[in-house]
Amino acid sequence: MKSLKAMIPVATLLAALFTGSAAFAHSDEYLDTQKAPNGGQLRMAGAYHFELVVAKDSKEAKDNPVTVYVTDHAGAKVPTVGAGGTVTILAGKAKSTVSLAPDGDNRLKGVGKYASTADMKAVVSVTVAGKAAEQARFTPLAVVMDEHAEHKH
Repeated sequence: MKSLKAMIPVATLLAALFTGSAAFAHSDEYLDTQKAPNGGQLRMAGAYHFELVVAKDSKEAKDNPVTVYVTDHAGAKVPTVGAGGTVTILAGKAKSTVSLAPDGDNRLKGVGKYASTADMKAVVSVTVAGKAAEQARFTPLAVVMDEHAEHKH
């Protein structure tokens, strides 16, 4: 009985370590350190990871593509047949809402009028067939700006 009581604090500590690292592994800060497979920004959204890819060089607001890739937490592609969604983009003082439609494997695509600004923010909402909608918030060009700043040293 004495050895069982001695093991409880150790088990509690191990559980806390594993739970803490799992939660950290999918934080926005952690995902920003990962190289996204398609050059976008990664975010966790419920059971999924969303990768948002936007035009990086559109100085003026014009029709530009928006693509969202959907994977599970292990990086496996999640089929988007029957899925749909929206991306709301705030760039400068302009707001644009883009409708997303399935576009192969694990991809949703749309076109929206926006400029590529460093302060761009986006909210992605995706409904995978038969599942509840999931949302994630992005700062898709802030990461690019930070990476360039690091390379200037």
